[in-house]
Amino acid sequence: MTVVETDRIDMAESDDERILDEMFEALDRKPFSEGYRIEIVGGAVHMSPQRNTHWKIIRRIVRALEDALGLDVEVTSDVRIDFPGRLNGFCPDVAKMRAGAVPDSCGRWRHQSVEFVAEVISRETAANDYGPKKAAYAAAEVPVYLIADPYQGRCHVYTQPKGDDYVTETTVAFGGDIDLTRTSLGLTLTTADFPRD
Repeated sequence: MTVVETDRIDMAESDDERILDEMFEALDRKPFSEGYRIEIVGGAVHMSPQRNTHWKIIRRIVRALEDALGLDVEVTSDVRIDFPGRLNGFCPDVAKMRAGAVPDSCGRWRHQSVEFVAEVISRETAANDYGPKKAAYAAAEVPVYLIADPYQGRCHVYTQPKGDDYVTETTVAFGGDIDLTRTSLGLTLTTADFPRD
């Protein structure tokens, strides 16, 4: 019997999903995980405490999406989505799904359904957001990736995914408006009330 390349990819993805399931289940049983955001990036477990500044920015982004797109818009925060690459079980700060997207048979969103991701930088995990997570979001062809960095006081907006990177980067200082009207979101996001750390 000959194993074709697509079979190998399917088997690897299936194994990765099983391993990620086991890792998350083991972490969920630990008492130390309370109050921490847990993600698996390239097989490494990353835990960072939730901060007030972090949550305020997330809340403002979610509210802007709901104000512009309605309360029924499919938006998640800190919910596991498996992305391309070995053992990438990310929990984006904000993820917006495409219209009509539905969860898979396990009740999870598929990365192919993600239309927008926003990550708010934490000192402990900033390298992931700017590095391997950005590459995985581009590889998953997420059309818009927003990084809100309360330490820099800036937002970085990445569009036009190509391979494992984005063709376009726009930087907006906190206080300015982010024009997303020419993206699938069709809105302008104000950062006037984004707090700094």
